[in-house]
Amino acid sequence: MGKKEKKSLSAFSILFIIMFIVFIISKLLNGIEFDPVMTKGSDEMVSAVNGSSLATLVMIPFNGFVDAIDISIFVLVLGGFLGIVQSTGALEAGINALVKKRKGREISLIVILMILFSIGGTTYGMAEETVAFYGVVTMAMVAAGFDSLVAVGTICLGAGAGVLGSTINPFAVGAAVAALKGQGINPNQGIILPLGAILWLLTIVICIITVVKYAKKVQADKGSTLLSLQEQEDMRKEFAIDTSKSLEFTAKHKRILILFAITFIIMIGSLIPWKDLGVNIFNGWSSFLTGADYGDWYFGEISMWFFIMGIIIAITDRMSEKETIDNFIAGAADILSVVLIIVVSRGVSVLMQSTHIDALILDRASKLLAGLNPVIFVIGSYLLYLFLSFLIPSTSGLAFVSIPVMGGLAHALGFSPEVMIMIFCAGCGIINLVTPTSGVVMGGLQISKVDYTTWVKFVTKPMLIIAISNIIVLSLAMIIL
Repeated sequence: MGKKEKKSLSAFSILFIIMFIVFIISKLLNGIEFDPVMTKGSDEMVSAVNGSSLATLVMIPFNGFVDAIDISIFVLVLGGFLGIVQSTGALEAGINALVKKRKGREISLIVILMILFSIGGTTYGMAEETVAFYGVVTMAMVAAGFDSLVAVGTICLGAGAGVLGSTINPFAVGAAVAALKGQGINPNQGIILPLGAILWLLTIVICIITVVKYAKKVQADKGSTLLSLQEQEDMRKEFAIDTSKSLEFTAKHKRILILFAITFIIMIGSLIPWKDLGVNIFNGWSSFLTGADYGDWYFGEISMWFFIMGIIIAITDRMSEKETIDNFIAGAADILSVVLIIVVSRGVSVLMQSTHIDALILDRASKLLAGLNPVIFVIGSYLLYLFLSFLIPSTSGLAFVSIPVMGGLAHALGFSPEVMIMIFCAGCGIINLVTPTSGVVMGGLQISKVDYTTWVKFVTKPMLIIAISNIIVLSLAMIIL
């Protein structure tokens, strides 16, 4: 291939280095005061940086597990579910048949999937849920002649573009609007929705062009891949399907894949906040399965949904009890490393928030931004959110902490609070494409066997283009509105 072997830090090493750096910074800044603010999950105001102790540092992985217990269980159950499905041979046979059917039209699959993921992102903040798709999509992309990096780009950039350009996303727009209303400011949703749509469409176009251009290059010349030799070997071991072989695609395989598709369709629909959208047809009766109405499901409910469907698929394949259990455990074991990465990344986030470094930065930055012209204010606010999103990957958590300050500041200065909400969404959205403190990013990379450094290399250029386009749109909006 003409490619030198490269050694890069593992996801775990990167996260532990970040953890130690935050620990040191918190010690250096300990006691520095800022204007009192309310933090999420606390009933008390905080007004100073809280330096971490050695005990806090040692307990980070455990506290990360406690904080991420819901998504950790979901990922383990998902792994078990996929273990059962893969043991049937239906997935391999189905992907083989799909690739042969779409011979010469493989690129269209990327475009369709990216658009669908982006719709999920802009409407209900599809992020953690994408973990369920990495294994399947990576297998399909490798079979189609691409590499695992194309799969990561399809999912992460697709969903990420939607979250960046949130329109009705309750975890971003909804949380930000609620935070402003708590300050006595009533933002105009008629401004937020079209502005979010502009950012969404602009960003998804940039992302699709990026992924498609790279995919075409890899498909034409396998040596043009950005993957290292080790990553390529891992990709072949984990995802390679010999499409030259004639795999029998039986009626039983088709039944299993229908159940497989239904599982994901129901999951996606269950996470859409139907009540908030004025759709009430699921009220009451749909809670018979999990106790929560369809549309109010979260990780607990979808975990059990995948568990149930795994059993149904095993029965359809006529697996014995022992085979079902063994396949489930094997699948869960295969994905355990992803759970551990999510746990450590969540631990880093917990450490960052407990030190209140984010509140200090927010306080100082908001004071610096006061009195600036609209364009400089937009640029400064955007850069601030890039940094804050690194400290707090959760959009709803960051909205709770920052929007009362930044939205209130924009309103006081005569600027549009609606535009500030979209600055928040755009800043969070772009940094969450690459931040190592996001369990979604690191977990997805781990599933697809792509190193973090490789991903950073791939997304750096499109992220710069997206950032510049975002700033132009938001600056114009701030001047006009």
